[in-house]
Amino acid sequence: MVELPDEAATARLGAALLGLDGPALVLLEGDLGAGKTTLVRGFLRAAGHAGPVRSPTYTLVESYRTERCAAHHFDLYRLGDPLELEELGVRDYFAGDAWCFVEWPERAAGLLPPAELLIELAVVGTGRRATLRAGSERIGARLRDARLDVS
Repeated sequence: MVELPDEAATARLGAALLGLDGPALVLLEGDLGAGKTTLVRGFLRAAGHAGPVRSPTYTLVESYRTERCAAHHFDLYRLGDPLELEELGVRDYFAGDAWCFVEWPERAAGLLPPAELLIELAVVGTGRRATLRAGSERIGARLRDARLDVS
């Protein structure tokens, strides 16, 4: 578990993910306002993206390319039917060489490949708590070696 006392700490956790030797499929779970988009924004800023990073609630996916990596940010909160993702060509996103961050992954039941990392964010008082679970040995080894110091 990683304690995240403020929004800046959540963004720093996102930035620290760059050290995990991606790309990876990262599932983000947590209630509304738990910091999922803030975490992705931190990752993208650390990767060199200077433009806006908004939650893709209405577009379902936003794609980014920086000198360091490519990333796709999915927000499935408003997904009406998992088959909508098939119409978007979702499998192509996951087959490429890009980081994929998926908010509300439970709404895409059966359509997502196995995740390499699951991050659960929970509101705790005025801060957040992140629980990270590796879904692959590669990411598991990197998590064991990583120092996810966000203070």
